[in-house]
Amino acid sequence: MAKKYSSLLLFLLLLLDSLPNFNASPEYSRPPPRPAIFAGPTRSKSEPEQVHISLVGKDHMRVTWITSHKHETSIVEYGTSPGNYDKSSMTGERMSYRYFFYNSGEIHHITIGSLGPNKTYYYRCGGNGPEFSFKTPPSTFPIEFAIVGDLGQTEWTASTLEHIGSKDYDVLLLPGDLSYADTQQPLWDSFGRLVEPYASKRPWMVTHGNHEIETFPIIYRHGFRAYNSRWLMPYQQSGSTSNLYYSFDVAGCHVIMLGSYVDFDAQSDQYTWLQGDLAKVDRGVTPWIFVLVHVPWYNTNLAHKGEGESMRKSMEELLYNARVDVVFAGHVHAYERFTRVYDNKADQCGPIYMTIGDGGNREGLAMMAPSYSKEEFDPGSEGTLAKL
Repeated sequence: MAKKYSSLLLFLLLLLDSLPNFNASPEYSRPPPRPAIFAGPTRSKSEPEQVHISLVGKDHMRVTWITSHKHETSIVEYGTSPGNYDKSSMTGERMSYRYFFYNSGEIHHITIGSLGPNKTYYYRCGGNGPEFSFKTPPSTFPIEFAIVGDLGQTEWTASTLEHIGSKDYDVLLLPGDLSYADTQQPLWDSFGRLVEPYASKRPWMVTHGNHEIETFPIIYRHGFRAYNSRWLMPYQQSGSTSNLYYSFDVAGCHVIMLGSYVDFDAQSDQYTWLQGDLAKVDRGVTPWIFVLVHVPWYNTNLAHKGEGESMRKSMEELLYNARVDVVFAGHVHAYERFTRVYDNKADQCGPIYMTIGDGGNREGLAMMAPSYSKEEFDPGSEGTLAKL
């Protein structure tokens, strides 16, 4: 399918400021993990914190924040000039959750709009506290995405966030593994504070990874309690019944966020939803289709090798028939890019697959990268995977 590729500026923030080629040299020494960062509270218990925003439909934005006090007002006041809030909204929901002895603060999710494209708005949450601002994405090309996986909260995370903040991107996409809280709920609060300076300025669209599951036998069997409470995404607007998979349109792009840790076989709700979602895409309106999933379907790294195979076998044909352009994944803490591929063979009609799995997590870079000869990755050899 012909595309005007120059119409889209796809800006990829691939991991730690800029990573060298995954297999660039056998002498390359992977940097070790850096110390963890814990961001403590800096505001009063009545003031909003952990503010972040996400897209909702064509011209709306969801503003999310947390207050320690349970009875604060769920309102967002906003306008197009600093300190001048000529509009307000109380439309949305509020929730809290418990995890063993931990009680979350009050989590507010308020939707505001309609909003103009490519426009700066100033806003305040809950009627008090600091003023924030954000810029809405454009309605047409060009559009820029920042894409980073497995973020965590270490000194490497801070470096990645600083790099992201230095760019005038439009939307951030995150294919899973956000806080690395792993049942330690105060780390969710720390993560929210750490990313607030960035996630309050541009919409962050995320999907879950294995570190968001947080199940516990008998007591918390279904998992994702903190993730679903804190990072509410526009799943209902895309016809999904789960916050763990959804899609959205922005400018000329249709973005699909899949769930690696939700049922995905041909009889599953996620499979049925994906089939219907792809069938509704109008390539005249959204000529680009991107898919994000946590576990890579193609991966030459020995780390997590083969973990995405069952999902690939189940869903790959749907993506291929829809002519998806690029599939981004995390999970493997390295960067890797394949040529267009389908069913383990180079195929010009298949998507490009990219792994972008080290934004700064505490586990460090994947250390089990195999070495390959040029011939093994010859893009002209039918039946092999070509690595660019």
